[in-house]
Amino acid sequence: MPEGDSVYRLAERLRPALDARLIVEGETRSGDAAGTSLAGWTITGHDTHGKHLLTRFDSGMTLHTHLRMQGSWTITAPGRRIPRRLLHDVRVRMQTNEGHTAWGIDLPVVDLVRTADEATVIGHLGPDPLRADWNADDAVRRIATAPGRSVNAALLDQRNLAGLGNLWVNEVCFLRGLDPWRRVGDIDVAALVSTASRALRASVTVPGMFQTTTGITRRGERHWVVGRAGRPCLRCGTAVSVRGEVAGDPEQRRTWWCPRCQPAAAPAGAD
Repeated sequence: MPEGDSVYRLAERLRPALDARLIVEGETRSGDAAGTSLAGWTITGHDTHGKHLLTRFDSGMTLHTHLRMQGSWTITAPGRRIPRRLLHDVRVRMQTNEGHTAWGIDLPVVDLVRTADEATVIGHLGPDPLRADWNADDAVRRIATAPGRSVNAALLDQRNLAGLGNLWVNEVCFLRGLDPWRRVGDIDVAALVSTASRALRASVTVPGMFQTTTGITRRGERHWVVGRAGRPCLRCGTAVSVRGEVAGDPEQRRTWWCPRCQPAAAPAGAD
């Protein structure tokens, strides 16, 4: 699943071709508003909140999309189109007056809502470090309300802090030296939120450092623990461990950690 920084960069990629452009052909092809024509609407801008993308129109409507595991957006140049084999997966199509076409492919979430009602689709989200209205104190408060919850589960919960996916949750735990299953009530939550927010912002602001936590861009060395199960920790040389799922996570995402750099009793079932 894309992280918040991935969606942030997606919005940056869409803006030059789409913002302030009139849609001459296009429609939604899934969701409750499937079949709605977008022709005649002008795209006024793109915004993000966590992993959610908001495309706003001068009609007073907002297109809300979420990529989850499989979705993507593609822009084709004037006179070009996506491969025929992908056409049946198109969920949104928007061709502008300048000829570029945006294709929302295999999007699992497509909502068309009044811009004034965006809270109905994103109002549950916690603060996002990549937004101008980022509120660290609010994120700390939200996480701290469940002191018995594990750190990894708390960070994955988008209602606490929006934008951290599995990659960043695992890497932030390493950077803080925390066993991923440690209780929130036993840690410095403010320091955790500070590390998470700085890491996410660096990913989109520091050239060449997108989703790189070690500062090294060589293949296989960009992350401290993610994807390194059984391989030596880049800091201490201990074999990195992995567990198949986070308790209560419906997506059963993997958790990686270094037993030495993140000391604690290893959870049952760890490799």
